[in-house]
Amino acid sequence: MELLISLILFAILVSFGLPKIKGFLGEVSVRLYLNKLDKEKYQVFNDVLVPLKNRKASQIDHVVVSPYGIFVIETKNYKGWIYGDSKSKYWTQVIYKRKEKLYNPIWQNYAHIKALQEYLGTENEELYQSIVSFSNRAILKKIEISGPNTSVVYSSRLVSTIHAHKKVLLTTGQVRQIAARLEKTLKADGEQKKQHVKNIKDSQRFYQYKINADMCPKCGADLVVRKGKYGAFMGCGNYPKCRFVVSNKQANM
Repeated sequence: MELLISLILFAILVSFGLPKIKGFLGEVSVRLYLNKLDKEKYQVFNDVLVPLKNRKASQIDHVVVSPYGIFVIETKNYKGWIYGDSKSKYWTQVIYKRKEKLYNPIWQNYAHIKALQEYLGTENEELYQSIVSFSNRAILKKIEISGPNTSVVYSSRLVSTIHAHKKVLLTTGQVRQIAARLEKTLKADGEQKKQHVKNIKDSQRFYQYKINADMCPKCGADLVVRKGKYGAFMGCGNYPKCRFVVSNKQANM
């Protein structure tokens, strides 16, 4: 009940256009959906920070462990029309006549799965199901998926997507062992999560610093004014080798 009240309060705040609140609201809504899963069969882990040997850490939105596999969920709270496919590095978000790029969430979640495989020591590809969950604020116009074990759905379809998997892949003992391993990540020192968030923010600041200096953050070339179908925009002068484009949000920071 408290969670539902919090959700209503945050919904009111969203109406004022606070992006961080919108993102958090998307996370809470997904948790509410996942909370409907049978707790005897499915164990849900939210905001999992996976420690890695040769890298710092990998942060995963949600992991569901069950006899039917390990479901790795990446949540997106975008609005507008969404276009994309499994093979493209970037997807497109269209809001009225404005287009924005977003990194392919399937690729993003694949990196999370590889990190989880490394941490759990369980590399059997069949065990892992990748789910990219978009809130109902988005309209999935044209999403093309190739290859098995991948789904792109609305958050309202999360539970039914998970329930669609009926093949038993893990024993009760294996599920318990994997869940115990993930429990350790939740009990890890809170400073590790703080440092992970700080590293991300520092990287974003340096990224924006380059843009403000008219330098492409991808390849280092100069940013130049280019003309496109929807008017003038800032992009990499090394086009077509580098296709970086400054978004409206980055240009105004």
